[in-house]
Amino acid sequence: MHKANKMVSKTKIIGFLLFSLTFLLLSYIGTCSTQDTYRIKKVVIDAGHGGRDNGAVGKNGVEKDINLSIALKLGDYIKKYLPEVEVIYTRTKDVFVGLDERSQIANESGADLFISIHCNANPSKSPYGTETYVMGLHKSNDNLDVAMRENAVIAYEEDYSSKYEGYDPTSAESFIIFNLMQHSYLEQSLNIASFIQTEFSERARRKDRGVKQAGFLVLWKTSMPSVLVEVGFLSNLREEEYLINEKNHDYLASAIFRAFRSYKEHVESRSTFTAESSFNQSLMETSDSSNQEIVAQWSQVEDQSSKSNNNDIKFKVQITASSKPIPTNSSFFKNLEGIEEIESGNIYKYLVGNKVDYNQTVEYLKQVRELFPDAFIVAYMNGNQISVDEARKITSN
Repeated sequence: MHKANKMVSKTKIIGFLLFSLTFLLLSYIGTCSTQDTYRIKKVVIDAGHGGRDNGAVGKNGVEKDINLSIALKLGDYIKKYLPEVEVIYTRTKDVFVGLDERSQIANESGADLFISIHCNANPSKSPYGTETYVMGLHKSNDNLDVAMRENAVIAYEEDYSSKYEGYDPTSAESFIIFNLMQHSYLEQSLNIASFIQTEFSERARRKDRGVKQAGFLVLWKTSMPSVLVEVGFLSNLREEEYLINEKNHDYLASAIFRAFRSYKEHVESRSTFTAESSFNQSLMETSDSSNQEIVAQWSQVEDQSSKSNNNDIKFKVQITASSKPIPTNSSFFKNLEGIEEIESGNIYKYLVGNKVDYNQTVEYLKQVRELFPDAFIVAYMNGNQISVDEARKITSN
């Protein structure tokens, strides 16, 4: 009888703990859905040039008109298929808008992404294809030439020397002293740029000239991830024929839209995972000592399982990414130890940590984010990156 009473007592305790955990879970999910999970709610679409600034001029086409047509079509796609996203244009008609004003529109609206649409040109008539730029220093003279041409528009603005802090659009030296405010958004900008180039190549069947970095004034002062898209060369006669056909504007706008949608899904799924992971930590912090002991035991069992059966799965924290290598002993990493560099295509990723338990990694992520707010968790299996969700499923088996 005494043993039976003990069994009943234990059953009641376990039932109460399960009820408490369920209540915490439901409460926390409600909080996460409204506060912790990040959603892309606003995008600014910038049609390059306009008004008295024609931009590049081909034999039959004018850049400002092509840019506007693609920008409006892109906005229409987003409004139709992603109605929860607010679309903001820097211009909707043939008017002149200064570069400084364009970035101001994005900043004051609190936008989550800035997409500037342009057409390219070159003294040679042979180059063709699409390329997408993010803010940064130039890795080649070609990048410098493109940036200088696009930035020359400030000559149409009054008192541009003081407005752009002494920048001279005719001087290559001016680019060297750029204060790269976009550095903190480099990784996100590179992500959306990569999605755009993939869609241009695979869906729109355009030549992929890659993701590049250069010092564009229109990207310089935007306080969010930003890209400048060059949809083709008006200086190439064959490509000009493609660019002046409005039907092709649909294809190009559709490709950018699909890239935006992929980027949105990527960012928001990562945010959702972070919120879910934070919940696991919240259980440890808010429950009583009995709950903590139970959760700790479960975590220990999972950790032992992953160590014994899934030694090939590693969770790491990605600090940043760059198009050029950063010395792992650089002061940029603020004395963090064990910095790991992984090259992926033309991008260098910098990681820290190497754990088999994702809960431990979440705790470590909190520490890293005190130094690098944009840090996030990644997973590797046998040295190859896989999705964190997939890694979690494997380690839970």
